[in-house]
Amino acid sequence: MKKITKNQLALYNGQDKPEIYIAFNGLVYDVSSSRLWRNGQHYEHWAGQDLTGELPDAPHNANVFDKFEPVAFLI
Repeated sequence: MKKITKNQLALYNGQDKPEIYIAFNGLVYDVSSSRLWRNGQHYEHWAGQDLTGELPDAPHNANVFDKFEPVAFLI
């Protein structure tokens, strides 16, 4: 699996590239297929970021990431 930096991740924000990526616990996920991430926004969260610290405030647990294949390691 490839590795991407936080700066590279920021380009996958739903605006600059067609792919929409978010990171969680060191893995980068492609959430482009999710209707909940249209235009790179999911409620008050923005794509192209590491959302690890945001999970405690979310109405779901980490199992939500089971729906998506990781595409990279966040370095």
